Amino acid sequence: MQYRNLGRTGIKVSPYCLGAMMFGGIANSDHDDCVRIIHKALDAGINILDTADRYSQGESEEIVGKALKGRRDKVVLATKVHGPMGQEQNQQGSSRRWITQAVEGSLRRLQTDHIDLYQIHRPSPDTDVEETLSVLTDLMRAGKVRAIGSSTFPASEIVEAQWVAERRGLARFRTEQPPYSILNRSIEGEVLPLCQTYGMGALVWSPLAKGLLTGRYRKGEAMPDSLRVKVFAKQMSDERNLDAVERLIPVAQAAGLSLTHLAMAFVMAHPGVTSAILGPRTMPQLDDLLAGAEVRLDDETLDRIDTIVAPGTNVAPVGGAYEPPAVLDATLRRRPLIERRAA
Repeated sequence: MQYRNLGRTGIKVSPYCLGAMMFGGIANSDHDDCVRIIHKALDAGINILDTADRYSQGESEEIVGKALKGRRDKVVLATKVHGPMGQEQNQQGSSRRWITQAVEGSLRRLQTDHIDLYQIHRPSPDTDVEETLSVLTDLMRAGKVRAIGSSTFPASEIVEAQWVAERRGLARFRTEQPPYSILNRSIEGEVLPLCQTYGMGALVWSPLAKGLLTGRYRKGEAMPDSLRVKVFAKQMSDERNLDAVERLIPVAQAAGLSLTHLAMAFVMAHPGVTSAILGPRTMPQLDDLLAGAEVRLDDETLDRIDTIVAPGTNVAPVGGAYEPPAVLDATLRRRPLIERRAA
């Protein structure tokens, strides 16, 4: 593989990143099988592995820790913090109080003394970003963390974090982990250009749009009995997504590719993308993804994709993406009724 710069950190990473979300009780509870998948990916040249504390409530990190015994120094190890890890209100988020606890749990589960890339999994509207950057800076000075990043942050919050870091003399986010696929292209407008401007690496997740771009989900056919359908039923059955898939299949056929390989090559064609995160649950899934690692799309194929899904747009909402409080909470968009009547 031709390794790429992870932003301006000086760290070199493979164009494919192995994501460990499917390892553990949520999808593949066979630890030995998961370890074999990780080893196969490392043997194929992948040198960056991404997980999170909340994946299967820590089980994913435990599996990764087992797999990296004897190989830790050869791997760029990334994990994330933010999601709930217990029933208590303060066992989540991006506060100094929680992050200082959470990082120790991740280090223990991963069986390592440092994390190469520690990422804030989602924005925390109730926490000052200075609070978060301050504790992350302290963790870097303590040698527990090598670099820090964000995940699924809106463009405005990426900029704010960069400004706060500069003004307060704090460590800054060196990477962003946004969703990106043929069906979900909104980050092309601002997020990816911002990553290029600030020298941030971009590790994109869901390049196969939750599996929609594997060709398994077709219009007019029964949905497979899969975890994806159960968790993201609305997205997987959205007619707009399925219509786009039907139009993309002939494009892949004309290029002599499977839809999966077309989709992976598409995200890797963007100059702002550092690595695409693979999320295999089984060994055959990993083998298929690795088989397309050298695929490159020509301009004609990319142009045809642009006519199906316009640059900078989403066909339908991305399952699992960040939605700000002002969108989720109607009370934040409406004045109190008594005030409206007075007006």
